[in-house]
Amino acid sequence: MVYFLIALIVFLVDQGTKYLIATGLTIGEQIPVIGNFFLITSHRNRGAAFGILQDQRWFFIVITTVVVIGIVWYMLKVKNQPNKLLPVALSLVLGGAIGNFLDRAINGEVVDFLQFNFGSYTFPIFNVADSCIVVGVALIILDSLLEIRREKQSAQTKKEHEENV
Repeated sequence: MVYFLIALIVFLVDQGTKYLIATGLTIGEQIPVIGNFFLITSHRNRGAAFGILQDQRWFFIVITTVVVIGIVWYMLKVKNQPNKLLPVALSLVLGGAIGNFLDRAINGEVVDFLQFNFGSYTFPIFNVADSCIVVGVALIILDSLLEIRREKQSAQTKKEHEENV
């Protein structure tokens, strides 16, 4: 199924980039890409987004296992619907979740390397998996908003049809 292929591609790109960073740079080493705005920075995260919940490896493993099972179940449920945005979004989240899961399960930490600086503010360093999870969640929210709109339009059309009969 194409949605699992998307998740696999996300996973492979994530793991490939993390491998390049982990084997090619020492921790803390930086490569400027766009001046001081965007840098490749070798970093390790033993927590979640923004470094919260440090050293909670087993918590993340259990939660991610439950989330992955839920996503796979839901993907199988929605895969044949005409709306393709939701399964694509779920694919992005699935691939990213498995990528970070593997890092935590094997190494107890996640390799992060994408650093953005906005003046004196440094956004927390992240990776490809994190990016795909965020984009996937944003698309899920967008799909939910579009679904509300579709339901309203359908109800309006039904009401107009009943008035004309």
